[in-house]
Amino acid sequence: MILFRRSWQGLVALALCFAALPFLPLLDPAAPAPFSTVTTALVLLLLAGCALLSLAALPQRLLAGILFFGVHLAAWLLLSGISGNEGMASASFFLLIAASWLLAWRCAGALSDIRSRSPLENSFMRLLIPGIFGLWILLLWETATRGAGIPFILLPPPSAIGVRIAGSLSILWADVEQTIFKAVVFGYVVGCISGLVTAILADRIAFLRRGLMPIGNLMSALPIVGVAPIMVMWFGFDWQSKAAVVIIMTFFPMLVNTVAGLSASGAMERDLMRSYASSDWQTLLKLRLPAAMPFIFNALKINSTLALIGAIVAEFFGTPIVGMGFRISTEIGRMNVDMVWAEIAVAALAGSVFYGVVALAERLTTFWHPSNR
Repeated sequence: MILFRRSWQGLVALALCFAALPFLPLLDPAAPAPFSTVTTALVLLLLAGCALLSLAALPQRLLAGILFFGVHLAAWLLLSGISGNEGMASASFFLLIAASWLLAWRCAGALSDIRSRSPLENSFMRLLIPGIFGLWILLLWETATRGAGIPFILLPPPSAIGVRIAGSLSILWADVEQTIFKAVVFGYVVGCISGLVTAILADRIAFLRRGLMPIGNLMSALPIVGVAPIMVMWFGFDWQSKAAVVIIMTFFPMLVNTVAGLSASGAMERDLMRSYASSDWQTLLKLRLPAAMPFIFNALKINSTLALIGAIVAEFFGTPIVGMGFRISTEIGRMNVDMVWAEIAVAALAGSVFYGVVALAERLTTFWHPSNR
């Protein structure tokens, strides 16, 4: 019973391998380049063998290594065979892909069960497990689009998007430079700093706190599509108008979170500071701001995604002939869907890196907080 609970993915994968046998071959007989008998047999043996081994009481490292190489080799053979045979996959092909996915899931589970005293190995595992998860999202996407013959204009496969990225590096770099390095970075820094300073002033002045907080809640509900064209009219078509949109979008989340964070310190801590005859500024710098750091970094992480979204959407309403939003709106009109997805992939990667840098800074700064211990 314990073996079944721990390895149900292997049992289901083995059942899928047997279920695929009546539906062989893997491709429609009319396919221009069908799978060879040797390749079909190799895929079945790899997946069935990995499924059986996943049921055995093997050491977690050995099991994870076998599953990793065996499952991904089988998946590579399946995907390489479907290239050029789009829309020709049979039911057995999809059953074996499903079995591969379940065994990759079992591999990730085995990796997560590994306990090591080496910090380097633990860090590697924390990167490898989400890497496997992300890889299989791309593999299933590739399988669905090519195996089912989904029209390219509706959803291009990841391989086509990767080819487009590799062939358009100069265009993508110019768009990133215009949108991220100019509009996003400037607007993010100015919006977050101004929101932080205003929150400190509002904490000191009750009139500002009572007046700004309702306005902050109101401004956070403003639609980007309404603010962006106004900013373009005020500041022109270049990156300055996009930076203005980013400032508006990042100012109030920082204001609201910082004001809440400045009230996070307990009454006992504040009484202790007063017993030491600390001034208001000393209490602010040594107690209240450090206690507010989790709230401030929460706003920084929220703003890291809002800033990128705001700048890209603002470019839909007027921009020079460069920029990520400009490229998306232009290429979708030309039905160059792969270029649109290339811009989306670059934006997602840039946003993830931006968020990761902020999260790393939070971990280094607020290491004392219970959430980071």
